[in-house]
Amino acid sequence: MKFSLKLLTLATLLISSSSYALPIDWHGVFGVDSTLIDAYRRIDSKTQTTSGDTTTEPALASGGHANASFQTYVFRLNPVLIINDSATLKGEITSGYGRGGRLGDSSTQAKEANVAHALYTFNRNDTSSTNDDLSLTQLYAELYADSATYLIGRHPNHWALGAVQNSGENSWDRHFNVRDGITMKVKLDNFTFSPYWAKISSGGSLTRATNVKEWGISLLYDNSERDFSFGLLYSKKRNNAFNDTIKADVSSDNTSNGSALGQNEVKITDIYFKKAFGPVTFAVEVPLFSGEIGYLYNNNQKAKFGGKAVIIESNYELNDNWNFGINAGKVSGDNGIESSFDAMYLNPNYQIANVLFRYNLSAIANPSGESVFDSYITNATYAKFFAQYNSEHWTVKLSYIFAKAEEVAKSGSSAFNHESYKKFTASANQKDDLGSEIDLDADYHWNNEITVGFSAGYLMTGDYYGFTNTATENKIDDSIVLQVKTAIKF
Repeated sequence: MKFSLKLLTLATLLISSSSYALPIDWHGVFGVDSTLIDAYRRIDSKTQTTSGDTTTEPALASGGHANASFQTYVFRLNPVLIINDSATLKGEITSGYGRGGRLGDSSTQAKEANVAHALYTFNRNDTSSTNDDLSLTQLYAELYADSATYLIGRHPNHWALGAVQNSGENSWDRHFNVRDGITMKVKLDNFTFSPYWAKISSGGSLTRATNVKEWGISLLYDNSERDFSFGLLYSKKRNNAFNDTIKADVSSDNTSNGSALGQNEVKITDIYFKKAFGPVTFAVEVPLFSGEIGYLYNNNQKAKFGGKAVIIESNYELNDNWNFGINAGKVSGDNGIESSFDAMYLNPNYQIANVLFRYNLSAIANPSGESVFDSYITNATYAKFFAQYNSEHWTVKLSYIFAKAEEVAKSGSSAFNHESYKKFTASANQKDDLGSEIDLDADYHWNNEITVGFSAGYLMTGDYYGFTNTATENKIDDSIVLQVKTAIKF
């Protein structure tokens, strides 16, 4: 793999003779999976029946195939360098976008491809492809003082159930929230008080005119004796007037596409509650977005931001082997009215099903331009019922999920396509049934470090996905996903 200069410098420091005096803990994750999706477009047609920003129909891939097959890997290496009793240096090294990539993926071929008729068996992917570069995605110091712990540098952050801010600590988490800045954690008895400041972007110049900053504070009360937790996160993200790195791209008529959002200030208020009653655990997270998002729809009027969600997780532990649960949520959508943007998109790590919301389906036909894992729960009211069996070597989970859309297109009114992120004028009515799904997940724990898993999902597709913005809807088709995977956690 091709290494960047900064990564080579880090590796050199870690293996230099002077580093042997310091203890280094190496841990991380490596995983490989293989996925099959039957009828990924969720419609029966084998042709491209519609196009543009008004339909929920994903693009048809080359060859007219409606099924998808891809193999991916996850890799992250997390070195921990203990400096002394007061300081620890932590980092994360990953490969490609989303902590991994696809097997067989490369933007170019080796030169032998020019004579493929003679050297076909020697054709290979060019291993210098930039998609495979190692990236230093985290690097920060953790400083310990009598009064507080300080995280300084590029570090992850997590809040509540991880619906909005998610540190991506699970083996198959592709993403994580990052802060380039400083977080202070002060713990007083059962209270944890954490103010922070972060620089998001400084594109264009190093002056205040072009930077994007975020600052906020969280307060968490956690009483383990009473099995009770309550917390509040409040933050502001401010984009200054001359930063043009964040663009508006929601209007089908291109009135604002490519234009900078301009000066704005978005606020997050995230409420968290968790309580255990013997074998029953109940938790809820309520993220609320407010403030001003900027020139989202046009260059003459700034839009308000009003995304909101309620996320509920409950679990009943019957005994050491069996537990049952109900998860539910209500995640707002947008109605296309230009005065405000009201859609909430949850963190891509936060998923509830094996098919529904799991994949960015437009990336199947265009994998070089998008990631199949950039998918978010949005515009939905859902409920999930599950039963889970646990043993020394096995974890088996059976789930049933159903969901309905919060916002749908209504003939003669403005509407918003939550798949293409475009506003349009509706010419037909859209149904709100997203569908129902049955999932099966089975993990065999070979040992403490190695897990071999199998997942399956069957989506009984709802009429929501047959919408074409015409009087004639697409005939929907059920989708099936099958996946095998192996993860090594060390």
